[in-house]
Order: sequence, then C-alpha cells, then structure tokens
Amino acid sequence: MPMKRDQKADLVAEVRTVAENARAAFAAEYRGIDAVTLTRMRQQARQQGLYVRVVKNTLARRAVNGTSFACLTEALSGPLLLAFAPGDPTPAARFVRTFARENEKFIVRAVSLEGRLFAPADLARLAELPTREQALAQLLGTLKAPVARFVSTCAAPLTALARGLDAVQRSRATSAS
Repeated sequence: MPMKRDQKADLVAEVRTVAENARAAFAAEYRGIDAVTLTRMRQQARQQGLYVRVVKNTLARRAVNGTSFACLTEALSGPLLLAFAPGDPTPAARFVRTFARENEKFIVRAVSLEGRLFAPADLARLAELPTREQALAQLLGTLKAPVARFVSTCAAPLTALARGLDAVQRSRATSAS
C-alpha cells in the first residue's frame, strides 16, 4: 500500500531527527534476505541502540539533506537499509560487520562517520577500533604506568631497609633463645 504524503513527511522528519543525533550511518543492500532474518536483525540492532529503517531512496535523500550524513546521497541507489548509531560507532560497526559475514546477501554499500563518507571496506577498520571505554582504559593504563614505576622505585630502598631490620630482629630473637 503506497504511503500518503503526510506519512512520507512524517517518515522524513523521523529519519532526519535520528540522523541529526547520530554519529555513524550505514547503508546496506538487503536484497534476497528473508523477512524472518531481517526482522531478527532489526530486533538485535535495536537492542544495541541502532536505528534501522528501510526507506525509499528519494525519502532518504530528503531526510539526510542538511545533516552531517548528506554525503550518503550519492550512495543511495537500489533497495537499501539505513542504520544510524547515536552513540559509540564501534559496536554498531561490529554488529553490521558480523551480520554481513553471517548473511552474504547483506552487502554494505556506504559507511559514514560524523559527516565523512567511507568505502564499505573501511567498515572492518572501524569495527576493529576499541570502544570508548576500552580506549579510555588503555589511556589510563598508559598514564598510570610511569607513576606506578616511580612510586615503586622510591619505595624500594625503604622496603629493603624494613626487610633488613626485620631480618636482624629475627636473628637476634633466635640467638637469644
């Protein structure tokens, strides 16, 4: 059943709102994937915080026009599924890459990260990046290591002195017995 003009306007507004708040977008061809698999993928995507929608290309162009994802307009051809990641793009890229590996008919056509269009092959590089939390933990570990080494170096002579005094005290206690 064809959409009415006001339904199309509502859909364009919804996708535009999502696109304005997203950090990454993925466009993928889904031709040949059965409805059950696609529905399961949409449910899993929602659990990961992704917004997934099949939108006609003309409506998708209108929706992303004026947003940081306007660069996607040149990639919008054929039956495509759009996925927007509002948060950290790395888990979203991992999800899309995993689904594409499991379903050979799911072909990623475009990847856009904060307004820049990337080739579909760059999806693997994005998916291999650490998440924000992992990157912060790595940074903290890198910053903490020199301080920890400095503290242990400063404490080493005092620790050796304390152990030496303890050994002398024990040897006197055993010789007195």
